[in-house]
Amino acid sequence: MKPYKTILNESEAELSIQKSRFIGYALPVENEQEAVQFIEKIKKKHYNATHNVPVYLIGEDMMVQRYSDDGEPSGTAGIPILEMLKKEGITNICIVVTRYFGGIKLGTGGLVRAYTDSAKAVLESAQVVRKAVFRKLGVTIPYHLHGKVQNAILGREDVYICNTDYSDYVKIEMYVLEGLQEAVVELLVDLTSNQALCQVDEMEYLTEADGKLLEI
Repeated sequence: MKPYKTILNESEAELSIQKSRFIGYALPVENEQEAVQFIEKIKKKHYNATHNVPVYLIGEDMMVQRYSDDGEPSGTAGIPILEMLKKEGITNICIVVTRYFGGIKLGTGGLVRAYTDSAKAVLESAQVVRKAVFRKLGVTIPYHLHGKVQNAILGREDVYICNTDYSDYVKIEMYVLEGLQEAVVELLVDLTSNQALCQVDEMEYLTEADGKLLEI
C-alpha cells in the first residue's frame, strides 16, 4: 500500500514530426486485461497506421512491464517510453503511440526522441497524480486552540483538513498519510497539553495532485 504515481484520465495528444503523425493515447489501468483491451481498441481504430507502439506498467512496484516496438528498429520506440515511465515512477498505465509515416526517416535518435516526446505529451494531457492510503483523523479541541492546531497542520505535508465543524467545541476532520497518524496524534496531544481528543478511522485510497486531495 505504498504511494504510487499514475494518471487521472484517459487522454490523447498528437505531434507532427518531420511530416510523420505521432498520436499518443494513455489510459489508467488496474490489470493486464484492461491494458490489452485498450491496446486492441487503438490498433483497431488505427488499423492502417504504420506502427502502433504499446507500453504498459502495472503494480505499485511496477511488477508487470510490457512493451513492443511494433516494427520500428529495436529499442527505438517501446523501450524509450517504458524507461521514461519508470524514471518518472508512473505505474498502472497503458500508453499506445500510433505513427503514420510521413516519408522522412528520423534515424535511431530521432525515433527515440519522437516516441518519448509523444508519450510525455499524452502524460501531460492525462494529468499525473499520486495514489496513496490515508487515514481519516477526527480531532475535537476547545475554541482557543483552533488557530494553534490549524497552523501546525497546514504546515505539514501529507495531512489535509477536509472539514471543520463549530459547535460546543471545534471538530476538525483531516486525512493523514498512512504511517504518519501516530506522529500526528502525538503532535496534537502535545500541542494542546492533552486537550485534543483524537479518533483515527478507516484507511482509504485517495488521489492527490498539486498538493491537494481530489477525492474528499
